[in-house]
Amino acid sequence: MARRPDVGEVLVAGTLAAVAGGAPSTAWALVRGADVLEGGRAAGSLVLWRETRTLPLVAAAVPVHLALSLGWAAVLAAALPRGREAAWGAAGGLAIAALDLEVVGRAFPRVRALAQAPQWADHVAYGLTVGVVLQHRRGRR
Repeated sequence: MARRPDVGEVLVAGTLAAVAGGAPSTAWALVRGADVLEGGRAAGSLVLWRETRTLPLVAAAVPVHLALSLGWAAVLAAALPRGREAAWGAAGGLAIAALDLEVVGRAFPRVRALAQAPQWADHVAYGLTVGVVLQHRRGRR
């Protein structure tokens, strides 16, 4: 059953997960010698769909990514069962990936062009991080 999430939980979990959630695709890009900013440009294109320059796209990506991360953290904080937040958070990350990448993201060429496996891994890392943070914070109460 959904519960009203604690704002502090959402802020901490969402912020930490916003950072950790990008680790898999960043590591993948570094290992392959690919452009580590491509994901940032793709995120920025959600609001600046005609822009092609890196700096404006990456600058736009920061608030977009943070807003999405905090929003999804609020959803997960309300939905994840107590005591199983980590495992269900990872599963939630998969569900978010399906919506973000397969439904909404298909409308954006830069998102569509991203290597999909690292993006799915980012979403799982994001959900897992939210779950771990929530489980830790809730366990302290």
